[in-house]
Amino acid sequence: RQTLALLPHSGLYNLYGPTEAAIDVTHWTCVEEGKDTVPIGQPIANLQAYVLDAELNPVSPGVTGELYLGGVGLARGYHRRPSLTAERFVTSPFGAGQRLYRTGDLARQRENGVIEYAGRIDHQVKIRGLRIELGEIEARLQEQADVREAVVVAAEGQLVAYLVAEQPDSLAAIKAHLAAVLPDYMVPSQWVLLERMPLSPNGKLDRKALPKPQLGQSSREYQAP
Repeated sequence: RQTLALLPHSGLYNLYGPTEAAIDVTHWTCVEEGKDTVPIGQPIANLQAYVLDAELNPVSPGVTGELYLGGVGLARGYHRRPSLTAERFVTSPFGAGQRLYRTGDLARQRENGVIEYAGRIDHQVKIRGLRIELGEIEARLQEQADVREAVVVAAEGQLVAYLVAEQPDSLAAIKAHLAAVLPDYMVPSQWVLLERMPLSPNGKLDRKALPKPQLGQSSREYQAP
């Protein structure tokens, strides 16, 4: 919204794609839709994108599944890693011998075929029997004006939120807003304020370099059920 408002005569595009599919796979021309997410769009020429369930069946529009990619852009595999190649590059159920790449990304399609990114499969966690999508918590944090960056991780059965905030003293308001839009089990119990997020050499978030939180231990003596 800020970019479109400040640069009304410029084009803003969202290009999605992993290295295993020659980087750019889908394209979206950004427009103001009044939503808090930006779609990744539709496949570019000579490539295909499918949202499938665990049995490689297409899911209905609006239903979240795993994003698979096909077409001429796919890599041959991983160099000298045949087992990983067999795991990530699978035979397509839609053609004679073509391959699909399993992205590990969650996505859903609109009725018109436009794809919305929904997070990473490996960022889904289960805490106290409840399945939680960490990306959804991050999205709800990042939609707040006082939050510049947000990352949520699971550690020792607790949710930990790392924030780069405009005003450090706004943390109470940030927590209150999150509690108003998410169920209580999706509200992090630990909060860490950072001046900046740690980045890898290629400029991506380095989750392994996030500081370890001081996870509180219960002071109550354990009683057997």
